[in-house]
Amino acid sequence: MTTTSSRGRRRAPSRIGRAAGKAAALQKPRVILALLLLLALTSVMLLDGYLRAEVGGDQRVRTGASSSDVPDEILDGGPILTFRGGQATTVSVPDKTIALTFDDGPNPTWTPQVLKILEEYDVPGTFFVVGSMVSRYPGIVKDMVEQGNEVGIHTFTHVDLSYQSQARVTREMTQTQLALAGAAGITTTLFRAPYSSETDAIDNYSWPVYKELGEDGYTSVFVDTDSDDWKRPGVSKIIKWATPEDGEGASVLFHDAGGERSQTIAALPKYIEKMKAAGYTFTTISGAMAEQNGTDAGAGAGAGSTGGNGIPGAGLAAASPLQAAHRQATGVTLYEGKALIAAVTLAEWTVPALSVGLMVVGVAVMGRFGMMLVLARRHHRRRNRRRFSWGPTVTRPVSVIVPAYNEKECIANTLESLAKSTHPIEILVVDDGSTDGTSQIARDAADRLGMTNVRVLRQENAGKPAALNHGVRSARHDIVVMMDGDTVFEPDAVHQLVQPFADPKVGAVAGNAKVGNRDTVIGAWQHIEYVMGFNLDRRMYDLLRCMPTIPGAIGAFRRDAVLEVGGMSEDTLAEDTDITIAMHRAGWQVVYQEHAKAWTEAPGSLKQLWSQRYRWSYGTMQALWKHRKSLTDKGPSGRFGRVGMPLVVLFQIVTPVFAPLIDVFTLYSMIFIDFRAALLAWLAVLCVQLVCAAYAFRLDREKYRYLLMMPLQQLAYRQMMYLVLIHSCVTALTGGRLRWQKLKRTGEVGTPAGVS
Repeated sequence: MTTTSSRGRRRAPSRIGRAAGKAAALQKPRVILALLLLLALTSVMLLDGYLRAEVGGDQRVRTGASSSDVPDEILDGGPILTFRGGQATTVSVPDKTIALTFDDGPNPTWTPQVLKILEEYDVPGTFFVVGSMVSRYPGIVKDMVEQGNEVGIHTFTHVDLSYQSQARVTREMTQTQLALAGAAGITTTLFRAPYSSETDAIDNYSWPVYKELGEDGYTSVFVDTDSDDWKRPGVSKIIKWATPEDGEGASVLFHDAGGERSQTIAALPKYIEKMKAAGYTFTTISGAMAEQNGTDAGAGAGAGSTGGNGIPGAGLAAASPLQAAHRQATGVTLYEGKALIAAVTLAEWTVPALSVGLMVVGVAVMGRFGMMLVLARRHHRRRNRRRFSWGPTVTRPVSVIVPAYNEKECIANTLESLAKSTHPIEILVVDDGSTDGTSQIARDAADRLGMTNVRVLRQENAGKPAALNHGVRSARHDIVVMMDGDTVFEPDAVHQLVQPFADPKVGAVAGNAKVGNRDTVIGAWQHIEYVMGFNLDRRMYDLLRCMPTIPGAIGAFRRDAVLEVGGMSEDTLAEDTDITIAMHRAGWQVVYQEHAKAWTEAPGSLKQLWSQRYRWSYGTMQALWKHRKSLTDKGPSGRFGRVGMPLVVLFQIVTPVFAPLIDVFTLYSMIFIDFRAALLAWLAVLCVQLVCAAYAFRLDREKYRYLLMMPLQQLAYRQMMYLVLIHSCVTALTGGRLRWQKLKRTGEVGTPAGVS
């Protein structure tokens, strides 16, 4: 065993620590930004789901309550309930007068048709709007108000307020007021509760709500003539049911939303013509109150009242008596309303766009699974048939380079595994400025094992690429095997790894890296990922002749080829991907040797895992960007640019970045649409992944019991990998740079014989 030392003074550990700490500190804002992006996406989707009113509400909680607390004069009174001066009073619509009211809108299909009919017949209407619908279709409400119609509140999510908390009631009213402010610049004092009918239906559950709203300045509007158009009984019955008896005035209910309303549209003009012919006039609720009371319309609508949330009584009364319930939205209310409309507009555009993205991602993911299964099977059959051969058996000695930085826990196990190699090798341990005695431990292990083929090379701390280049320059043989200082080789790993070099066109070989510390939850997750995600991928890329990465844990190169492309580059954090692409571009073939197996120690904590995968993801992006001109390379050397580059970008960057859409939409569907259907869809995708994973385990002859961890992996581990990739993208887009990072090792991965 010989030892050499590099010249120059080694960097002070304190400087290294300060630089690493500074680099870590610079990444914290990017982590926060990545989390904020995911939070923003989730918030937009939750807003969209809430606006569609598919959670809570839209059904009565209880029915049949007594009305003993409701005054008789209210139960037997008119359809308009006010609390002027704190006294409950009902108002009836004057004889021969119709207050035409519409519930549940606005709707982009039916409401504009209703408005057109009202305009043609010069008839005003009172529209009790749902706040979520106002937020989604603000332009319709603005047209509605500008046309001279009156609007009232029908809650934000069409929930029955009779059985809701006071906070929920306040929220429903306030949110609808803000929606009106943002859409039409107004608020209103009119309210109609969902599922309400005539005043005699007021019960002990709903009465307190009406009283509280009355104290807040609201006028509650009921029905005394119902068209029942929602039943779609036919045009003639709708007209008949909407006609008051004996010339009485009426608050007549139609619907401009909430279902298919073609019969309403057909009945409305005929109804107006019939009632006008019978001598009826049409007005709004405020108009009816003003006419019945013979007083100023503003007073009749409750002008001057100040609601508990300050909205109903704010601003000035509208100039038209037909819109006396309207108040001009000003100040904070106006700006909050506009902000709500803007947020909803964003959600309305974002969710459909994300839906399209989800379809694209879903197709890409399933396509990738299909490609992996088909091509991996073909690769396995081709490489394992009896007649397959790389060429004459490679038996000449090779150099094994082991870069090491503070590997005291692992370096002895690494050398012990190499001592059992069935292939003649020289071993170069390149100590990259370790401070934990790695060099001495390596010498002692070599002496203990009687290994005379070990050289320990020391250099000033310069990073892994520099250590590998040092080893390549110092290697005595034309084939160099590169491995990590925490990796152990199986006895025949080197022999298997170098056999493809019998083909003179092969310039580099990727080995089969396996997780040694797989008995923890995190280790099992990574084990599944290595077998399925990495090795199954490599079979596919090998068959397509566009292998993107030689793993740092186990890979082999022609020494001359490495020197030809300039050695291991320090331009990126993924020196293995960088040099692999460079080998392709230089015209060399890069292949995968599944039978060359090495066991590596995977990160043992979430923090270390994040650090490693962050470096991998960011480094891969750097390498792809560095070699972006490969897209235009010609001839055989351009195959990676034509095939490999698009596949890597699609499968390792674009698809994973947008893959969280699958989980977000699954959660969205479970909450807002159909829990059972969404769960079944998620389980179906999981089954497809399990099939792929099981096949990968079969090819690698792994034990299937680890697949029991896969459902949990999909719920936790995969989301972490998404965040890592998003974090890397944010770093790349913001121009950040990372240092090569050293993970903490435990040395728990021993020789292959001890790994099961």
